[in-house]
Amino acid sequence: MRASRKPPRDIDEYIEGFPVNVRQILEKIRKTVATAAPRAEETIKYGMPTFTLNGNLVHFAAFKEHIGFFPPIKGDKALMAAVSAFAGPKGNLKFPLDAPIPYALIGKIVKLRVEETRNRAEAKRKKR
Repeated sequence: MRASRKPPRDIDEYIEGFPVNVRQILEKIRKTVATAAPRAEETIKYGMPTFTLNGNLVHFAAFKEHIGFFPPIKGDKALMAAVSAFAGPKGNLKFPLDAPIPYALIGKIVKLRVEETRNRAEAKRKKR
């Protein structure tokens, strides 16, 4: 869907490569993630917008018919049930562009990922 084959330098450049309607969705996802994880940092990894906090937190990307959201949800059964309608290959999430994007659900996912990455970082520190 992006016009350029050159990897984007940052999230702004990534978003600029899409039509207005998709840019609006990407910006709102970006804001949702930043609100749920205010200490997270923005970067580009695997050619996608990525937020990091104690490692990779979440990635998202626009495709022809959907927004992909990565990584898969694990461990929280209620949240796993809530995202089941959006499960794509390997458990990654696919939010169709022709349906409302569940921003509140994205916020919950990010908060779970913040907790997971914090716990993983603490466990690594204790092993030292």
